[in-house]
Amino acid sequence: MDGVELLTIGEFAARSRLSPKALRLYDRLGLLTPARVDAATGYRWYRPDQVERARLVALLRQLDMPLARIAEVVVLPGERAAAEVAAYWTDIEERHAVRSALAAHIRDRLSGRRTHMYEVRTVDVPEQAVLTERRHLLADELPRWIPAALGRLTGAAGECGGVAGAPFVVYHAAVSPDSDGPAETCVPVADVAAARSYVSAATGGGRTTGLRVEPARRLAYVRITKAQVAHPQILSAFEAVEEWIAGQGLSVSGPCREVYFADWDAASASDEVCDIAFPVE
Repeated sequence: MDGVELLTIGEFAARSRLSPKALRLYDRLGLLTPARVDAATGYRWYRPDQVERARLVALLRQLDMPLARIAEVVVLPGERAAAEVAAYWTDIEERHAVRSALAAHIRDRLSGRRTHMYEVRTVDVPEQAVLTERRHLLADELPRWIPAALGRLTGAAGECGGVAGAPFVVYHAAVSPDSDGPAETCVPVADVAAARSYVSAATGGGRTTGLRVEPARRLAYVRITKAQVAHPQILSAFEAVEEWIAGQGLSVSGPCREVYFADWDAASASDEVCDIAFPVE
């Protein structure tokens, strides 16, 4: 082949530090196509300049990178490939940090330790009209969906007399790695008639903007900082309110919610930004 001496699959496996079995798999997936395949025997030969790509595939597999993502990385130029690897590893580290915090939360819960003490308060909230987006989704989608949905609804509220209260997120059922809710983002609006007109015209893009009246409620809540909004720290806040409600002999009368009363982007990690609340009666 153009005067290039090809390597047998055994020789190539030794140079690339990949097994012949792995090389056959990567061929089937299009990750590492042999330079020549014998039509009769299926035997594979490789070019020496394919060794570097094979070693890169092996290294990426040691990071537990999925094969489909490796296929995307290996065809990118150097700097873009490096950026993709960095983004992948950042995501891995963030997931590890969340799991580490969750493990600590579970240990504290099982041992009866309390890492946070919360002051539970109540507030009466009047009836309000709210623009909404409702979606079934899993827990790892929440950090992206909530700010995007609230941003869209806040923009829409500007055409409906403005925002008339603190935006909030209602959990109509559990949202977890195994349960998809649904969750509902809500932004109170001042002009109900304008909101009705907006909703009737707002279609497309796979999103549905709704309008409903949130009834007057008494909420039991705790106030948490921006840092405490992160999972799993936020779980202890929900549990604190539930325990307080039970201790007071009250009943939960509606789905739990997160009320975002402060400017999230301007807040520091130690600033209070959110109320974890349950309707009670």
